[in-house]
Amino acid sequence: MRYTAEIPIQPIIGQAWTGKHVVLLHCTIDNQFMNLYKSFHAPIEPPRQNCAETLSQLLSIGYHIAAITPLSPYQIQYLLVL
Repeated sequence: MRYTAEIPIQPIIGQAWTGKHVVLLHCTIDNQFMNLYKSFHAPIEPPRQNCAETLSQLLSIGYHIAAITPLSPYQIQYLLVL
């Protein structure tokens, strides 16, 4: 008898997925990455310190910007949906 351990599948770029995914990206007004919050199975790439680069990566894998909201005079939130 052969033992096979089940390995949990992590969402990665290139993996098929279904449904809608949401990412909240928090940045400073001077283009610095602060935080990234995502739905459980949302495919992402590692965020960069430069917020514009992080946003570019998310747009390139298919997300679109649903809303941009100022959270404070120095912080912006991007709502992205895939």
